[in-house]
Amino acid sequence: MSSTNRTVVVTGIGATTPLGGDATSTWEGLVAGKSGVRPLEQDWAADQAVRIAAQIAVEPTEVIPRPQARKLDRSAQFALIAAKEAWADAGFTETSADDGTVDADRVGAVIASGIGGVTTLLDQYDVLKDKGVRRVSPHTVPMLMPNGPSANVGLYVGARAGVHTPVSACASGAEAIGYAIEMIRTGRADVVVAGGTEAAIHPLPIAAFGNMMAMSKNNENPQAASRPYDTARDGFVLGEGAGVVVLESAEHAAARGARVYAEAVGQGISADGHDIVQPEPEGRGIAAALEHLLERTDLDPAEIVHVNAHATSTPAGDIAELKALRKVFGDDTDHMAVSGTKSMTGHLLGGAGGVETVATVLALYHRVAPPTINVDDLDPEAEANADVVRGEARKLPVEGRIAALNDSFGFGGHNVVLAFRTI
Repeated sequence: MSSTNRTVVVTGIGATTPLGGDATSTWEGLVAGKSGVRPLEQDWAADQAVRIAAQIAVEPTEVIPRPQARKLDRSAQFALIAAKEAWADAGFTETSADDGTVDADRVGAVIASGIGGVTTLLDQYDVLKDKGVRRVSPHTVPMLMPNGPSANVGLYVGARAGVHTPVSACASGAEAIGYAIEMIRTGRADVVVAGGTEAAIHPLPIAAFGNMMAMSKNNENPQAASRPYDTARDGFVLGEGAGVVVLESAEHAAARGARVYAEAVGQGISADGHDIVQPEPEGRGIAAALEHLLERTDLDPAEIVHVNAHATSTPAGDIAELKALRKVFGDDTDHMAVSGTKSMTGHLLGGAGGVETVATVLALYHRVAPPTINVDDLDPEAEANADVVRGEARKLPVEGRIAALNDSFGFGGHNVVLAFRTI
């Protein structure tokens, strides 16, 4: 079963985001240019400099039975909801690993989180301080573990080929999907459930990011706060949720007659080696990841018609990414429709790569690029380096094979670029 050149395809998608409780409603929100950002109404938010966030559209307890939810950190709840949707969308059931539909020894799970069970950790510490040792939940450790979401998804699908948890800040979700692609390509697995999740809307992360001057403080106009490429952008808006895909070898998918959304062409990875939080301003590390992708795959730059950009709405990061695209692809960037979907979902940190992979795959499948909203005054440097989709969604070419990129970058200088292509 060993191989180093197996074709990998996407056969299932799932999501729970600030725009909707599933992949369909999330996609509809993206195409419509809907913002998921709104004011924080929790009591603790009143003292914060940042009082807005992209909160989940459908609470997990509306989907997961409460007894089960009490044993899962919020990040694991999101991951499980998205994974269940993706698993079913791929044509599997909870018993597929038991009834012979799929070989559990050939199934993997790779679900990432940039922070993990931070809400459990902080909330249970408050319980310890305020109510004493005996009131701390016995489920605390499995809930706060960064690998908790991946472990619970692995248990749900019966994965025995490997369950993994990349932690690379805001590149984590994309790194998870890239890792999953390699698991299949190299013969370790036939089917892998992969993606990212995050649940960090809590007073400590909000305060910390706010004090770093990394987040927008546009509390008066929340839906306009996340504005990639606009000259008035002043930082990202924190989001929460999860995005998950089912990846499968093309042979395995064909043998069971599965519907295929797209080919997962591969990944490019690099590190900036520049700063713990600031991107390398000229995009050299990002360019290296793009070049790595081209070197390791048969991707033709002329095929690339769409880029789901990292585009967090920070002054430095947005432009560095576009400079990298121009550096590597030159004039080919003129036919790449660049979308900054964080303008609608906010920034899901470790969950961003998962949700944006779902968006990228659906953009290819439907041949439509979502808009970047809130761009009232396009930054001249952005205009000089890329074709940013603004205002309304844009149709992609309807003929021939087309490809798209999903970019994800994170604190620490992590760079991951994923490529997908129509079949």
